[in-house]
Amino acid sequence: MSGVEKSYKNQDFLNSTEARAIRILCEYEEPKQRFKKEGVTDTIVMFGSARTLPEITAKEALASTEAALAACEDDEQRPDLEEAVSQAVRNVRSSRFYEETRELSRRLTEWSMSRKGHPDYLVCTGGGPGIMEAGNRGAADVPGGRSVGLGISLPFEEKVNRFVTPSLGFEFHYFFTRKYWFMYLAKAMVVCPGGFGTLDEFMELLTLIQTKKITKSMP
Repeated sequence: MSGVEKSYKNQDFLNSTEARAIRILCEYEEPKQRFKKEGVTDTIVMFGSARTLPEITAKEALASTEAALAACEDDEQRPDLEEAVSQAVRNVRSSRFYEETRELSRRLTEWSMSRKGHPDYLVCTGGGPGIMEAGNRGAADVPGGRSVGLGISLPFEEKVNRFVTPSLGFEFHYFFTRKYWFMYLAKAMVVCPGGFGTLDEFMELLTLIQTKKITKSMP
């Protein structure tokens, strides 16, 4: 019969509420097959704020806002600029976490790649900006270094950062399938200052350990 579409090619159905279970299964099976193909068995997961800036970026932003405040002659604009300067100062203060995460990731990647005959420990992040970018960037600083980015579709976040190894970049729709892949391959976790997302991931990890749903060692 010409013009009849197969069910698994019907995008309206696949994006429907009724097909949710199929989409969930895809977010389990597709990453599983890709990790197997890429030989990824062990990860070191890095959590932290998406808003933490690199030191040079934070300092440039501070200089710019301070200059704007110094040149401001409008009394109504000054409070907003003063708050912008205060925020820029906080961003400079927190930028050390970006730099330290990048350096830690670089060292871990170098160490892992030096272990000839052993599986690599790949740095794994949420694939976004901030601390996540720093983790992927540190791995990319090492020639041949690879890292994983488990991205999530959000309206206010950018896509997977450019430092993620392209074949190991993912974009999830469901938080719980994404968190499954964070936990399943992880052999250690690094938790940096962050917001609600970081707290959610950290507390879920602690809950899984407390309830013995995770029995492997998890430093």
